[in-house]
Amino acid sequence: MKIDQVIAWREHHLTNRQATSLLAFAIGVLASLAAFLLHKLIALIQNFLTDDFVADRANWLYLVFPVVGIWLTMLFIKYVVRDNISHGITRVLYAISTKQSKLRPHNCWTSLVASALTIGFGGSVGAEAPIVLTGSAIGSNLGRIFHMSNRQLMVLVGCGAAAAIAGIYKAPIAGLVFTLEVLMIDMNMASIVPILISTITADVVSYILAGTATMFTFQLDSAWSVERVPGTILFGVFCGFVSLYFMRGMTWCETQYSKMRKHPYEKLFTGGLILSILIFFFPSLYGEGWNGLAILLSGKTPDNWDQIMNGSLFYGHSELLVVYIGLVILTKIVATASTNGAGGCGGTFAPSLFVGGFAGFFFSRIWNMEMIGTYLPEKNFVLLGMAGVMAGVMHAPLTGIFLIAEITGGYQLFVPLLIVAVVSVIVISIFEPHSIYAMRLAREGKLLTHHTDKSILTLMNMDSVIEKNITSVKPGLRLGKLVSVLSNNDFNYLPVVDDDGHLLGEIDILKIRHIVFRTELYQKYTAAQLMTPVPAFLYNNEPMEKVMKKFDGTNAEALPVVDINNHLMGYISRMRLYRVYRKMVADYSAE
Repeated sequence: MKIDQVIAWREHHLTNRQATSLLAFAIGVLASLAAFLLHKLIALIQNFLTDDFVADRANWLYLVFPVVGIWLTMLFIKYVVRDNISHGITRVLYAISTKQSKLRPHNCWTSLVASALTIGFGGSVGAEAPIVLTGSAIGSNLGRIFHMSNRQLMVLVGCGAAAAIAGIYKAPIAGLVFTLEVLMIDMNMASIVPILISTITADVVSYILAGTATMFTFQLDSAWSVERVPGTILFGVFCGFVSLYFMRGMTWCETQYSKMRKHPYEKLFTGGLILSILIFFFPSLYGEGWNGLAILLSGKTPDNWDQIMNGSLFYGHSELLVVYIGLVILTKIVATASTNGAGGCGGTFAPSLFVGGFAGFFFSRIWNMEMIGTYLPEKNFVLLGMAGVMAGVMHAPLTGIFLIAEITGGYQLFVPLLIVAVVSVIVISIFEPHSIYAMRLAREGKLLTHHTDKSILTLMNMDSVIEKNITSVKPGLRLGKLVSVLSNNDFNYLPVVDDDGHLLGEIDILKIRHIVFRTELYQKYTAAQLMTPVPAFLYNNEPMEKVMKKFDGTNAEALPVVDINNHLMGYISRMRLYRVYRKMVADYSAE
């Protein structure tokens, strides 16, 4: 059966909700398979490269592998992909906000290959952002194949992202709340049912492929008690400031690498050299860093925790464990930014978990060494730190709480998880109003939010409201000929432009009606004498929220749209703007 026949059958026999639910099931299966494949590829490459590494001394190949991996990734992106696939979750947000949830077909697989090369060879980034981009692209392209509306495409993109999280972590609830908090897809019955279908499907497929074990083995060190509330709250504050350091440090590093945009091999040399040196001194930075977190979560004795320094110059120096942990926290941000800045492909999702886990051990160990108050179980606080820093970096407390509870089975710590995540988000929100993924889009006014008015204005674009078929006149045109132009014009404004198309002013027809019938004045006045300055200029790339504010500020009925060189491109009328806005609100609010 041809695809056209399938599409025709779907349109005649299935409602939009039924079709969305079926596609959500398919997306769940495909996204989970993609997540499983990516993890297998990363493990295969890492095991092949590091199988012979020894624990009792530093391994010099750490200086080589990361650079090779980033170089291979750079070549793959340049000659095969030929598109920007970095910052996967940010790209999904951008697609939702500005491109009606449309992602390119190659995004269904290219991020898998690129991130497997980067992380497998030691790049200090996470696989979550690439797999979220992959799952979202699967949802977007399946929806487009079956001619789903933009609103349904947005839901299917959310299904792909949620299924990717559920598949890679075996965490269906975390996948669901991720779409709510991070992708900011509104939750109603039209969206929550398909997203649940996709996450549950991905979770089941992941159990079939990878077994029933949770991602980390965790046993509660000691039950949480009310006496630990002060320490837990203080740790939440600490996580908030660690999150701030993470976001500000990442942004600063990325800015420095972006200055080398025209020199890719300079970026490769600089970023690769920094990354390799950091991994040589701190092998815990190699790849996603799950092994290091597993040691902190499962350790019971000092000898167990000292394993985290294996393969480094710190090996055998138990007294330097806290120093080593602190340095890893500080350098992880630089390592992650250097990986992506040099040309690698990966996300900040896993690094935030990594930094949080190490921060939890660091905080609780210092607290207990100094005997500040009630004993804080270090393994428990590793778990709390993972939730706290991830929640702060992503501005997503529910995602942090449910993800950590699901990947470790640590539901016994639900109350302290909640305290740390919420306090961390409160602290970081004082300094950064948006998540690390949304910062860039928010600065450009392209971020879709839960606020319906702002969301509609974000989804609107100039092409949907601009009127380009506008008659313009030259400044020297006499009133007599101007009257002839007015008789064939349905618009209330005549823009006055010079020979190069620069907008000089406009003639409001209603303001000159008292002289248009006085023939004795036809040779006395010119367009330049009759025009008035425009109340405000609109620019062709201006966010619609600013456009609406200019209309409100000037109370104008219509405003001209110009490019950066002041060339007239058309007009936007208040009436047309509100008509399109009302229609989009109705469509957006449907179901």
